Amino acid sequence: MKSRKQAISNMREVLLKRREALRRALAGDLSLLRELGSRSGGDVVDFALDSVQDEITSQLAEVESRELARIEKALERMRQGQYGVCEECGCDIPLARLYALPYATLCVHCQRQLEREVGTQRQEVDWSRLVDAEPRDIDITINDLEVDVS
Repeated sequence: MKSRKQAISNMREVLLKRREALRRALAGDLSLLRELGSRSGGDVVDFALDSVQDEITSQLAEVESRELARIEKALERMRQGQYGVCEECGCDIPLARLYALPYATLCVHCQRQLEREVGTQRQEVDWSRLVDAEPRDIDITINDLEVDVS
């Protein structure tokens, strides 16, 4: 039977390979976006198809970037000797969970608790606060909005 230390060492290799694959994929996605952006001409259908492809590629790059950041964090936690330890309760994260999700930072119990808390917070949103009672003479542009894409 493998020791936990050996399993984590093997997980490091898996994370390094995945990181490299993501870096290559992101480089390809970004070059595709540049290529699509440099095209000109064509008809409305070509433009629509290019727009759809651009949006899909952009969303894929966002997902890959997020995963890459999680992998980098997991590798940093390995360097610090904290990999496989729940950030919330300090217990060891089971190897089965790490095999399934190599960049997990929470044990199953703490992850479920977090998801319950987030779910409860979503249900408690007071939507009436999103609409002003009276119209105001304020111009709002897209630059005035803050968006969290994490």
